[in-house]
Amino acid sequence: MHEGIRVAAGEAILNGVAAIGGSEAERGMNEVLEALVREHSRLVYRISYAVLRRHHDAEDATQETFVRVLRYSSKLHTVEDPKTWLARIAWRVAVDRSRQRSRKGEIPLDDPENSQLEPSSSQAQADETLQAAQLERLVEKFIAALPEKLRQPLVLSTIEEMSLREVAATLGINEAAVRSRVFRARQILKAKLAERMDRQ
Repeated sequence: MHEGIRVAAGEAILNGVAAIGGSEAERGMNEVLEALVREHSRLVYRISYAVLRRHHDAEDATQETFVRVLRYSSKLHTVEDPKTWLARIAWRVAVDRSRQRSRKGEIPLDDPENSQLEPSSSQAQADETLQAAQLERLVEKFIAALPEKLRQPLVLSTIEEMSLREVAATLGINEAAVRSRVFRARQILKAKLAERMDRQ
């Protein structure tokens, strides 16, 4: 998914890590940081995109996440679960950026990469593609309207890499709460979609 963007988002931090050099201990830490970027930049990008819904903003948030990791690299040896730790940082960075955007009164526009439809060889295929895109936008609109405490675990749980345990650790709640909130969010979405279909 947008591999070039993901790679670019990790490139700055990898260059920064490589430039540090230093003692053998520092070089060992640099290798740990490089491994984190290579292994988890996709996860960080996807979390950022799930919150911000724009590729450019998600790329910036990904870079900021790894800059924070670099800043606090001395604490890396105390981290038991790097993936969850990174997910938590990425989530906070993205949510902070989203709030800043709201305060500035920015209105997110449809991402041009998502809004362009592939040309279709037949009218039926074109209609299907259009309906799927409309349904996707409708679901996104309903998700955005959910209360934050239901929306957050739903968004995170739809990201392949994150288990219930990881979502719970990222949001600072227990797994039972994640399960309950995701279930409730899905019920609300189903009801809203059913209501919309009935009106058509």
